[in-house]
Amino acid sequence: MNAPHRHEAPTPEIDAEALRRYRVEEQIGYLIRRAHQRASAIFETVMRDFSVTPVQFAVMTKLHDLGPTSQNQVGRLVGVDPATMFGVARRLTTRGLVRPTADETDARLVLLTLTAEGIAVIEAMKSRGAEVTARTLEPLSPEEAAELVRLIARLG
Repeated sequence: MNAPHRHEAPTPEIDAEALRRYRVEEQIGYLIRRAHQRASAIFETVMRDFSVTPVQFAVMTKLHDLGPTSQNQVGRLVGVDPATMFGVARRLTTRGLVRPTADETDARLVLLTLTAEGIAVIEAMKSRGAEVTARTLEPLSPEEAAELVRLIARLG
């Protein structure tokens, strides 16, 4: 029997000049990843005492800002896919920081509410949040830092 005919992708043309000039250190994805590594390391140092991940922090912050919110909605607000959000909510619940309840008007929705302990933790963390930002942006002038934040916000 003959092997099935395979369609091979055409070989793309190689731009020799682009290849010569390409430096990974100058690419936006690389630079954002490095900046994220810096911010994450600073977050870990400043927030170490709380044992809360950056994603858990974002979820708890939104719950603190909004009050009881559906698990799906808070996930959308902080840019977390439903499967990840399910795990985040489960871990926060296990730690006693969040309490899930059924929505009184729609039993299909799970509302997340900060517990008293969750409120205490997120208030302490939010009070240190500006330090994380300041230390992350420390190499920049105040004007450069404001411009960077403004521009990155446009990418999201």
